[in-house]
Amino acid sequence: MSTLAIAKSEFILGGQRSGKSRRAEMLARAWLDASDTHRAVLIATAQPWDDEMRARITRHQADRALRVPGIATVEEPLALADAIAAHSKPHTLVVVDCLTLWLTNLLMPVDTGSLMENRAAAPEEYAQTASLLIAIQDSPGPVVLVGNEIGLGVIPLGREVRAFVDALGRLNQDVASVCQRVTLMAAGLPLCLKASP
Repeated sequence: MSTLAIAKSEFILGGQRSGKSRRAEMLARAWLDASDTHRAVLIATAQPWDDEMRARITRHQADRALRVPGIATVEEPLALADAIAAHSKPHTLVVVDCLTLWLTNLLMPVDTGSLMENRAAAPEEYAQTASLLIAIQDSPGPVVLVGNEIGLGVIPLGREVRAFVDALGRLNQDVASVCQRVTLMAAGLPLCLKASP
């Protein structure tokens, strides 16, 4: 595990249960194992909005504690750029899990229950994404970001779902453009899409 190369920034994409979070955890574990001075922080974007999600979060926390002892967890559903800037240090690897839920929190607040009408959220989405890209590029330590690739299936019927798929596709492209490495996960196997020197 300690032989995994750590990029300055890595974006890990894939479908549900493709191994995205597991790869991010493996990178964090390799980083921690490489030096006693290394630290790792996971920025969790999920919100416990129902019983199933609360149980899922609890299960992820327990599993992560077993696989990556020593990783700290910070919960931040919205102010992601600020959280990266606050926790990134030269000897600290930051894992963001996940960008898809962060975008969901931004565009579909729990109190409204639907995508902001007429894409009124677009200026906020663009501003938050711009801040995120700067935070990734300015990070003094390595950053690993996890996100879903949901654009490979059939075209959704609902207008709001199509708008979200479009927004996530834009976000994924923007984040991939600034990350040193981009990895696509399928069936637990990594496929390198981008590897900058």
